[in-house]
Amino acid sequence: MGSAITRIVFQPPEKTYGRDPNLIWLHTSEHEVIPAFFIDRDAKFTLLFSHGNAEDLGMIIQYFREVSHILDVNIFAYDYTGYGMSSGEPSEEALYADIEAAFKYLRDIVGIPWSDIILYGRSIGSGPSIHLATRTAVRAMVLQSPLLSIYRVAFSSSFTLPGDMFPNVDRIGQVKCPVYIVHGTNDEVISYSHAEDLVRNCQEGIAYPPYLVENGGHNNLEVVARQPFYENFTKFLQWLEKSEISDDLKLQAQNSSL
Repeated sequence: MGSAITRIVFQPPEKTYGRDPNLIWLHTSEHEVIPAFFIDRDAKFTLLFSHGNAEDLGMIIQYFREVSHILDVNIFAYDYTGYGMSSGEPSEEALYADIEAAFKYLRDIVGIPWSDIILYGRSIGSGPSIHLATRTAVRAMVLQSPLLSIYRVAFSSSFTLPGDMFPNVDRIGQVKCPVYIVHGTNDEVISYSHAEDLVRNCQEGIAYPPYLVENGGHNNLEVVARQPFYENFTKFLQWLEKSEISDDLKLQAQNSSL
């Protein structure tokens, strides 16, 4: 049953890129090898991006070169196990191991402090992002078109059912860093009610005012509302740079399990 659900949930596209000398190869705790790229602008913040379901690094690298320039941020993106040129087969646990490997590379190899790392998860990427934010301190987290859990995408449930995956609604209350959520009001894949429920389940004072994109779908927010999308993102980054790090977040950094 579990493997059947896994095959339905994860939809890696046909590989869209080949070997590139600029790719970074990460070894995960699940004994897989995954590629990543790093766009380094020598900026204050680094976005650690976890992509959507039916895409791989080859489909997003050009776009993120533009995003890096618009937002004046560094960007580190990685492929999930079983996606692109990664080894193995995708699974919930594999994706958690993937983002942990990416974070450790940024922190331990590149030398970027946790206080300059912002998680950025889109769609299914909200799962590994929230997972990481519960395990270790990061400066903030941005969730674009996030989900409450996999089963709740298909039907409403007031509690998490056995076998459900990425139970974000149960975990976001453990997150200590600021959370900024963006969602389209016409999302045909994940209802924007998921975003609203995630905001409600954040600890008090954690959720930054969310941005609901009028008429925005699941994959077109940056097209439907290009200017306000980036303006609101920039305002969040500016607010973040001026705000103080909470004592709870500092304590989480001291007690990190990674």
